[in-house]
Amino acid sequence: MVEKHVTPDDAIRKLEFLPQHDDISLASRVFYFGCIVAAGVLLVVNVVRIQEVLDVFPLWLPFVALAGMVAADFVSGLVHWTADTWGRISMPILGRRFLHPFRVHHVNPHDFLRRRVLETNGDTAMLVTPFLALTLFIPLGTLGPLVAAVFLTALCSVVLPTNQVHQWAHMPNPPGMVKPLQNFGIILSRQAHGRHHSPPHVHNYCIALGWCNATLTAVDFWRRLEQLVSSTTGIEPRADEARFVSESEELMNRRIMGRQCDA
Repeated sequence: MVEKHVTPDDAIRKLEFLPQHDDISLASRVFYFGCIVAAGVLLVVNVVRIQEVLDVFPLWLPFVALAGMVAADFVSGLVHWTADTWGRISMPILGRRFLHPFRVHHVNPHDFLRRRVLETNGDTAMLVTPFLALTLFIPLGTLGPLVAAVFLTALCSVVLPTNQVHQWAHMPNPPGMVKPLQNFGIILSRQAHGRHHSPPHVHNYCIALGWCNATLTAVDFWRRLEQLVSSTTGIEPRADEARFVSESEELMNRRIMGRQCDA
């Protein structure tokens, strides 16, 4: 019996049988649009507000801004690691809303590319909007509060486009100047993020910029943190994801066989 050769077209056709991200309602799209606009406006207002109180360019400013950007990248990794490693999609509210997209993403990463601007950026805009609003209430008359405002503004400016940067890292041909930014390591590259998508998905969790990945990998940070959590709680890391992957593959195979039988 001659073994059938699996072509790229066959692989692409299999994608329709894989789990997909949930579609969002019209109300959610309107809400996401409002969040993105609000976050963008608040970010500009905070930058202008900080600029207005600076008579000269202080030497500390780029270092504080850089620290905020690095912190944002680390936070993106911490959130990503948490969602990839712990919890069950059967959990109320958080399971479907927060964990399910991460489970789907590992089984069907190509589905991320069909998500449009509002779906891609709405959640991060929703998260940073309260922080940007609170930053407006920080008095900028003294050095300490001014440093805090710069740090938070820089952090939010990186968190806001995190999912967009992540989506670009999945695109074979990202738009405009994105590719050079990826090549120079200014934002997350397709190659660097590709390592995360190699099973068991335990490397390069940071997706806002990707700057922290090399250092965290070098010190084996995530594995050590997993061991700490497991030894403290007794919970096995990625147990739910392994189950989700197994069930998804089984369902996909059944659907393919059913389609072939119908044909």
